[in-house]
Amino acid sequence: MKLGLTMFATDTAINPIELAVEAEARGFSSLWLPEHTHIPTSRATPFPGGGDLPERYYRSMDTPTVLAACAAVTSKIELGAGIWLAAQHEPIAAAKAWATLDVLSNGRARFGIGYGWNVEEMNHHGVEFKTRRAQAREHVLAMHALWADEQASFAGEFVQLEPSFSWPKPVQQPRIPTLIGGGAGPKMFAAVAEYADGWMPIGGAGISKSLPQLHEAWAAAGREGVPEIIPFGTYPNAGKLEKYAELGCTEVVLNVEPLPRDEALRMLDEHATFLDS
Repeated sequence: MKLGLTMFATDTAINPIELAVEAEARGFSSLWLPEHTHIPTSRATPFPGGGDLPERYYRSMDTPTVLAACAAVTSKIELGAGIWLAAQHEPIAAAKAWATLDVLSNGRARFGIGYGWNVEEMNHHGVEFKTRRAQAREHVLAMHALWADEQASFAGEFVQLEPSFSWPKPVQQPRIPTLIGGGAGPKMFAAVAEYADGWMPIGGAGISKSLPQLHEAWAAAGREGVPEIIPFGTYPNAGKLEKYAELGCTEVVLNVEPLPRDEALRMLDEHATFLDS
């Protein structure tokens, strides 16, 4: 089972380019970066984690830009969004940015998307909370078409794209591996089965109870094989990682706090003790 890393890339933490180099040198399989475009100061929406919203949420860097810089100084480590708020991004430009990353990294991009929780943030992008899942779905499907089709088109409620050319195409075809992050449930699993390649349970809790429902949705959608299941943003211990392996998880993404360089590298070294264990 592979081990990857995730960290909020901010201007006060270790430079994410150095983090990518150090993660690859230690043998980690992937680096995933979350995103928030901005945080409205009204703070009307409560933080799901309780208490004050951590500063990292409003200091986060632009994910595809950072990952492209990381691609230039690495050769093996996979580079992903975890998670990227798909409804909040115009899909034509987003498709080009992610395809460009995949080309520049020689097929190392991974596309982990989510729906978001901050009502004010999404409202600033013209996204309504009650329709954010539907809008994210159309954005991702339009991006998939732009990645795969020579003349791409899409007709939906939120996206209208007449036949168009868009290049470059990702190295990975027919699409950059797409995963959806969030809690278990029928809506989540229906979305994974329809237009994604796997599920990223945030924190990694409750997977064993949820797997039958996910596999049922996958089969009902006529999908072959099994979905990827990547516990995301967890803190490791031997028993937990062994359990994930028994459940068929092919990769686990470990959380790294957005700390200054020396402290962050110490955390990497602690996580690295679980590699090949």
